[in-house]
Amino acid sequence: MNAAQIGLGLILMAAVGAGQPPVFGQAGADSEQARMARGKKLFVKYCAGCHGATGDGDGYKLLGSDPANLMSPAMKKKSDSVLLKTIHEGNPNMPSWKGRLSEQDSRNVLAYIRMLAK
Repeated sequence: MNAAQIGLGLILMAAVGAGQPPVFGQAGADSEQARMARGKKLFVKYCAGCHGATGDGDGYKLLGSDPANLMSPAMKKKSDSVLLKTIHEGNPNMPSWKGRLSEQDSRNVLAYIRMLAK
């Protein structure tokens, strides 16, 4: 094997290993905490003004009707894909956040919302 083949092999091994679960909770716990911290920061910055600090819809009514209560039973039943689409695309009473939030940031916000609802 030459150096290029070894390098390619290492890159492939790293790529395949990137999708593997973390080893016994160490990196996973840190990663989960980091995602929640990022999600909370983004929620406070972009969402809490309308949805309220705890997500119960008691924020400002800037766009007309009451903001969604993210803690309601109906909201808790919605799938992640539906809620991610709403965050990304918006709806008549909520702006689209696709210009501000990356897909990963949207997932972090959703993870934080799901944590609040527990």
